[in-house]
Amino acid sequence: MDKIYVVYWSQSGNTQAMAEAVGAGITAAGKEAAVVDVSSVSTDELKNAKAFALGCPAMGAEVLEEGEMEPFVTEVEGFAAGKTIGLFGSYGWGDGQWMRDWVDRMSSAGANVLNGEGVICKEAPDDETVAACTDLGKQLAAV
Repeated sequence: MDKIYVVYWSQSGNTQAMAEAVGAGITAAGKEAAVVDVSSVSTDELKNAKAFALGCPAMGAEVLEEGEMEPFVTEVEGFAAGKTIGLFGSYGWGDGQWMRDWVDRMSSAGANVLNGEGVICKEAPDDETVAACTDLGKQLAAV
């Protein structure tokens, strides 16, 4: 069974709930999901993968979390070319600029960002967001 990683950072649990929904979509599509906090995984796990998902909420002035997720994403940029990546995260303020910037970074690194954008939601994911995350997982499983 193919394992697809869903790597996330979450402070309040909102992005973790989104990650679990992405994982449920992967499983529903017949693949194995590894839903893991960024602190417990190495980029080596993703280097040979065709597809994976990354999730992080907006922090500060609409940026990625800087202690763990930002360094991880910087490493991923080094091998993202040719990968299919699903991006997701929640926010509490702003308008989603952190996600647009993240999509641009991954696209500039040569990755195919699913749907050309990330899945975002304000605060806790509602039913529509959970469905979008589940669909993202199914799309990853189809790669």
